[in-house]
Amino acid sequence: MALKPSARKVQDALAAAGFANVVVELPDSTRTAAEAAAAVGCEVGQIVKSLVFRAASGRVVLVVASGAHRVDEGRVATELGEQIGRADAELVRAETGFAIGGVPPFGHARALTTLVDEALLAHAELWAAAGHPNAVFRCTPAELVAMTGGRVVRVA
Repeated sequence: MALKPSARKVQDALAAAGFANVVVELPDSTRTAAEAAAAVGCEVGQIVKSLVFRAASGRVVLVVASGAHRVDEGRVATELGEQIGRADAELVRAETGFAIGGVPPFGHARALTTLVDEALLAHAELWAAAGHPNAVFRCTPAELVAMTGGRVVRVA
């Protein structure tokens, strides 16, 4: 079965970057971390959430966090050296090329400053959104860090 266009875009980005990870579309929604964990049969902490913020300077920042954590915006602001706020749906789509609920951790329309939750490194296997609310791909923490080019920090 062919992937939906947004999921195909992630699969193509994986291949172009030299990764062999495979995007899968599931019959159930993976829009939330709990839904994704139930759909793939893993712990919520193994789900990679991709959250987009706008910093006070105007730069757009991606925080790749464990599904088990709530991102501490104050901690992230300290890491960045400037205040942040959640990006709205329009900015998320403009900067990443994807809609909220399916934003992958990489393969975006523009390069984003990226922070990776250190808690993700505690798992052997992770599952990340793949461009569509029903699409995901499996990766290791090392692959995630390599894909995103992100800096590993404590975000919760």
